[in-house]
Amino acid sequence: MAEKKSKLAEIKTKPTALSVDEFINKIADEQKRNDSFVLLDLMSKISGEQPVLWSNAIIGFGNKRFKSAATDREVDWLLIGFAPRKANFSLYLTVNVKDHAEALQKLGKHKTGVGCLYINKLVDVDLDVLKDIVKTSLAKLV
Repeated sequence: MAEKKSKLAEIKTKPTALSVDEFINKIADEQKRNDSFVLLDLMSKISGEQPVLWSNAIIGFGNKRFKSAATDREVDWLLIGFAPRKANFSLYLTVNVKDHAEALQKLGKHKTGVGCLYINKLVDVDLDVLKDIVKTSLAKLV
């Protein structure tokens, strides 16, 4: 039986050549803008990757082709990243956030999705715990 070839899925969210600094500097809320620069520095140092703006909304670090076990489809996606949304920050950790259950208890005020962590502002969380969560997430991907 011939091996089934996986299909690369075409997704709307793609890397751009737009300036990450310009994107952040356009954020009207000063607290969110300052927190964005802190997250930019934190994720840059941990990943060793240059930040890339993905589809005008997500700041991503690194790139990897992920394959769905359920559908056999592949998608190119960032290793880690964040999006400064109006309501909160979405941190894209690309692994099951529940894998960080113990650290999340120490993190501070947050919400979770499957591969995302939602934080309103950085003063609400312990930055050292957040750094550990980002490091652990990245280590599981590389």
